[in-house]
Order: sequence, then structure tokens, then C-alpha cells
Amino acid sequence: MPCFTGCGCLPKQAVFIYSTNFARLQAGPLVLRHSDKRAVLTHATIEEIEAEKSVIEEQAKEKMDKAIETVQTNFNTVRTGRANPAMLDRIEVEYYGTPVSLKSIAQISTPDATSLLIQPYDKSSLKLIEKTIVAANLGVTPSNDGEVIRVTVPPLTSDRRKELAKTVAKLAEDGKVSIRNIRRDAIKAYDKLQKEKKLSEDNVKDLSADLQKVTDGYMKKIDSIQKQKEEVLPFIHSLAFCQKLYFLLNQDNWLISDCRI
Repeated sequence: MPCFTGCGCLPKQAVFIYSTNFARLQAGPLVLRHSDKRAVLTHATIEEIEAEKSVIEEQAKEKMDKAIETVQTNFNTVRTGRANPAMLDRIEVEYYGTPVSLKSIAQISTPDATSLLIQPYDKSSLKLIEKTIVAANLGVTPSNDGEVIRVTVPPLTSDRRKELAKTVAKLAEDGKVSIRNIRRDAIKAYDKLQKEKKLSEDNVKDLSADLQKVTDGYMKKIDSIQKQKEEVLPFIHSLAFCQKLYFLLNQDNWLISDCRI
């Protein structure tokens, strides 16, 4: 027959020990049921959720802005028929065993629309710079006269324009991959907060949906600058072509100077 507390079957000392142990066993579950983590999950305020969103989303936007800048910089290195110092921005020269950007060891200028002039601060690097430009396969011809390097930018052929269009498309896709990776990292940050019981599953779904809208906006920015770059490539004409087109159209508002050479 089981004995119960207060029935007289157990000594008082045994009753005291039994009661104490019972209280000790109950303490753990009670604390877990009323833990701070559970309280945050159940009673998270809108202000707390917005604060978490603000931090993560702003960090993501900052990184996405940098990704857009990188895409634009890379686009500038794709030549369009006119000489532009930016087309040499990605050229790195092994200068005394260390790779350095060309523009850090030489002054680059555009004496005319079809050529670049490179003046190294150290003339002993002339041959090295010339060799590096040739190896970069930019479709240009460098000429070293012992003092400076002249880079002739030939007119774009139809085939070359197609190649450059593919290059632009690849650079744009690289930018989009960067944007997607930034979005992925931001969602991981939300998931981490959910595991820490600071956000609920529904919170994470809502915040992820808002983040997707931000991501879509940056994707459209890349599409826009890609389109701008691609529109330049097919319309790089010679002056003779512009003159012929002028006479064909016979439009007073057509200016030969509007053509890109």
C-alpha cells in the first residue's frame, strides 16, 4: 500500500526530504516554460522586428550598392570604339614582383578619339607595360617609342561588337550573382534570429519577402546599365557612315557631331 505525505506512515524527516526533492524536480521545467527566449518569441513588438529588419536590410543595401558600382566599373573597361582610359582600369603590371594597377605607375591620357598615351613614372617599366597590354587581349595595338606608349584603338568590327556584347552580358550576370549572394546572406541572418527565438517563422517570411523586393530593384538597375552599354555598341560608326546617313535622311536636326567615332 503506497504511503502519502501526512498519512502518518512516514517519519517527519522522511516527509521533509520527500517534499524538498519534489520541489527541486519541479524547478527546472518551470524556469524553461517561462524563459526569456520564449517571452521574446511570444511578445516581440513591431518596433523590435522593425529594428532587426532595419539593421540587416541596410547592410544588404550597402553591399548591393557596391556590387552595382563594380558592375559599372567593369562596363567602363569594355571599349566602345572611342579611346577611354577606363578601358585599362583592370590592367595589372608585375612591377618589381608585385602586381599593381597600371594607372598607379603611369599617367594615361587621350590625345585624340582613337588613341591613348601612357607615360610611365619609371621609364624602365615601358617594355613590361607594353607586354602586359598585349597579353590582356583588348583588341588594341600598343607602340613603344622608348619614351611613352601609344595605344591605337581600331574601329569595332561587327564580330568584335558581338564579342563585346557577350562580355557585357557576362559582367552583368556576375553582378546579379553577387546581388543574389547578398540576399542569401541576409536571409541567413533572419534565420539565425529565428533560431535565437527573436523572430517567429511568420516574421522571417514577411521580412524575406520585403528583402526580395529590394533585390528585384537592384536587379533592374543592372538590367538598365547593361542595356545602356549594349545600346552603345551597335551604333559606333565612322564619320563617313554618318555623312552618308545624313544625306540619306536629309534631316535638318541630324548632326554629324552626334555620331560616336
